[in-house]
Amino acid sequence: MTENYIYAPEHNIEGGFRCKVPLPGSRQVFMIDGGVQGTGRPLDIRFERGKIYGEALQVISIRTEKHPEDISTRESFHFEEGSSARLILCSHTFAENPFHTEGNVSITLEAGASADIVIMQNEHNRATHNTRFDIHIGEGASLKAVILTLHGGVIDNDITVSLDAPHASCDISGLYLVDGTQKVTNTLKVRHRVPECHSRELFKGILDDSAAAYFSGLIHVFPDAQKTEAYQECHNLLLSRDARAFAQPQLEIYADDVKCSHGATNGRLNEDELFYMRSRGIPLKEARVLQQLAFAYAVLDKISSPELKERMASLTERRLRGEFTDCKSCCRNCC
Repeated sequence: MTENYIYAPEHNIEGGFRCKVPLPGSRQVFMIDGGVQGTGRPLDIRFERGKIYGEALQVISIRTEKHPEDISTRESFHFEEGSSARLILCSHTFAENPFHTEGNVSITLEAGASADIVIMQNEHNRATHNTRFDIHIGEGASLKAVILTLHGGVIDNDITVSLDAPHASCDISGLYLVDGTQKVTNTLKVRHRVPECHSRELFKGILDDSAAAYFSGLIHVFPDAQKTEAYQECHNLLLSRDARAFAQPQLEIYADDVKCSHGATNGRLNEDELFYMRSRGIPLKEARVLQQLAFAYAVLDKISSPELKERMASLTERRLRGEFTDCKSCCRNCC
């Protein structure tokens, strides 16, 4: 991994910003207003061939009031043959400007490489953040990714995954928590180009007030991609009558020896379960939160690191309990 990209936070960032999310011993890279701290350049990280990285790398992207203009960011992560590493990608806003950010993230896994990635999105209600993920997976390589959208005015994730060689695999999950007038869109395209590849996607959302969520998922199996296994799910929990969730799972299959499925559901809190908990002395408000947490854990359980899973679960619970609802309190609770 390129050592020159590792920085300590500058003192003029919120009085010495320290993020509490990363794992013990992890290393941090700061992206300030679109560029690597200290250089302003795009981020380009390569993980060396055959090397197993024990420490996680956290990339913290921050928007500040010093640069309120629209920006475009670029981050590239290249896993060379046989390498293995964990990434934590976080985005924050430190002011309530109407920020508009266009993010471009490129991830390439060569043969036999493995990547374990957690993405946390935490921005205020006036922020718009569109991120395009372009992912290529080589022979025998594997990607595991969890996207946690905690807060943001308009969040748009456009994810394209290309399985380019046999025995490539990916497992991508997402959890989005939206209320007020927030809007989250997840567009996912998984392209099985060759035989004997596996993919699995699970996206879950909890929506309140007049929030909206959109999911569009496509599994594309090319003509020669026999022995493909691909599964896709999207489930939403609606807490109010005005919340809206739209799901469009799609299969486009041009091979005949495959195992593929897709599905989507929208639902509300289970009244029978709420009644049971209340009959056991649990207040209604607490029962509602517990049911939401149970719904969310299907995604949170996908986080490999117990320490990181515990931290993300804590942030999720605070968000569901309404303990932070704006930019400044959100960053204080997360970081």
